[in-house]
Amino acid sequence: MIRFFKRLGAVIGVLVVLAFALIGLLTVTRGTPVKRVLAVGDDKLPGVRDSLFIRTMQLFSGMKIEDGNAVEVLPNGTVYPRLWADIHSATQTVTVQMYFSKPGVVADSMAKYLAERARAKVRVLLLLDAFGSHDLAGDWTDNLKKAGVEVAWLRSLHWYTLHRAATRSHVRVVVVDGRVGYTGGFGLADYWLGSGHSENEWRESNVRFEGPAVAQLQATFASGWAEAAGELITGDLFFPPQAFSEVGPVRAALFHSVPTAGSTPAERFLALSISGARHTLYISNSYFVPDDDFRRLLVRAAKRGVDVRVLTAGDKSDVKTTLYAGRARYPELIKGGVRIYEYQPTMMHAKTFVIDGVWSTVGSLNFDNRSLVFNNESNLVTLDARVGATLDSLFADDLRYAKEIKLAEFDRRSWIEQILEWGANTLQRLL
Repeated sequence: MIRFFKRLGAVIGVLVVLAFALIGLLTVTRGTPVKRVLAVGDDKLPGVRDSLFIRTMQLFSGMKIEDGNAVEVLPNGTVYPRLWADIHSATQTVTVQMYFSKPGVVADSMAKYLAERARAKVRVLLLLDAFGSHDLAGDWTDNLKKAGVEVAWLRSLHWYTLHRAATRSHVRVVVVDGRVGYTGGFGLADYWLGSGHSENEWRESNVRFEGPAVAQLQATFASGWAEAAGELITGDLFFPPQAFSEVGPVRAALFHSVPTAGSTPAERFLALSISGARHTLYISNSYFVPDDDFRRLLVRAAKRGVDVRVLTAGDKSDVKTTLYAGRARYPELIKGGVRIYEYQPTMMHAKTFVIDGVWSTVGSLNFDNRSLVFNNESNLVTLDARVGATLDSLFADDLRYAKEIKLAEFDRRSWIEQILEWGANTLQRLL
């Protein structure tokens, strides 16, 4: 009898382990559930220029679109001179959150300016992702702490946190004195320097802005800082009254996407934006792996007459599994009327779109399951023809350095490439 209960206990133990393993597998491979966008009681969905679109977007995504912002798109390495000058001018606070960092000129420049401001009695808070920025642990961060910079690590990896290892904060934040904000796809690594036209100089898009949207970016940082440091920052020092004043003509919002059970804000934001396109939809995205439902949304847009074009990374991609998983989707999209281009000179890391020349976003959100389901992301979203024109122009210029994928040529790729695409496609929900 004792032996029976021992065996029963062992069987139950194995079943429990298998159950938890299955739960974990389903957790780290879950996708997004929105399959289509319906306008119930109406024949057509609101376009991006319709007032109902903006009201609906705010309700679905949780962001608040406000007037009075000044926005400047900063491609490639042009972001850093402006960033260093703004940090150097800080008199009250500097808050920085970075996902990806590596030792080099950019990281050392950031350290120099942050340390200098901390020694000048400016309160400097630096939040680094424990996975993406682990290469800066040690002397680099220790020296900043000695200078007075407050450093915190977000979501450190331990054996007891492995179940949350896939959930990262991909957010980029720099806020100076609560009045100047930066976000985009940049980080602290030297391949973000340069023009984006040479192999070791990544193509990137970032944005500098002032106005009410900066407080929203600061709140994004505050959320991460509270999680990592246990301190929820507020008050006039970080949210000065003048930061809420109107300083420019742009309607904008900071979209902070946070993972949830069920449909995520990122999924709703992207699905509604695609459905709101009427004339043009130009997507630049480094990791373009749309699932079945988003492929259908893109094809539906093309079939209703929208000029849908996608610019993504080519052979210079830094993540080959994503490259091959994305290519596995090309035939369906091209047959559906979507035009696809691969950037040739270097890694294309920008994450932007512009719809009908007015609805635009620049930030960290990728077009893959990881960004839509698992990551925290930060994007500046604008409803403005001038910002839209800038992004349209950048997109057109990028196409000069890109190769359009033609189905007849693509179908002649080698069987090895097709096997790689098949293999990467099986991992799509992990990418």
